[in-house]
Amino acid sequence: MTTDRHQQRQQKLKQQVDARIEAATQARGILIILTGNGKGKTTGAFGTVTRAVGHGQRAGVIQFIKGEWPNGERNLLEPHGVEFQVMATGFTWETQNKETDTQACQAVWQHGKRMLADPSLDLVVLDELTYMLSFAYLDLQEVIDALTARPAHQTVIITGRGCHRDLLEMADTVSELRPVKHAFDAGIMAQQGIDW
Repeated sequence: MTTDRHQQRQQKLKQQVDARIEAATQARGILIILTGNGKGKTTGAFGTVTRAVGHGQRAGVIQFIKGEWPNGERNLLEPHGVEFQVMATGFTWETQNKETDTQACQAVWQHGKRMLADPSLDLVVLDELTYMLSFAYLDLQEVIDALTARPAHQTVIITGRGCHRDLLEMADTVSELRPVKHAFDAGIMAQQGIDW
């Protein structure tokens, strides 16, 4: 391709991008959902938390399902003012107790509702929330109401597999991570610093 043709294509692309930027006139928080069976949903959410904190914004994190094992994201972000509230019961297939899991979920959800009502928070992550709805530990309408009533500037990221269609419809941005290959399937152990 000649330099002139390349420059013409790039100029056309620039005009298209510039037109889309000019058409984007709303300034408000968004609802982002990271779902699907692939690895990287929580990692993607924490990448955004790190970016927000790096820009001087305030963030809060609710972690459903997570246990009390070492948490690299928390180790890094909590000293920078990011509040973490962790369900701390571990994986539901380990506890196998719906009553205690529901109670633990409801307790951490109270912090989630508080964060979603806090105008000082620019970003709230509801990590693994989708499972809490699938297992009926949380009421879908209560979650929708809290998301709808949040401060207009606040962005929320929800992670987890099998996201409920009502949340998908409500979201501004949805990314579905698809597994292509995973080291665990080849018998490689999960690694601190990489997988958690």
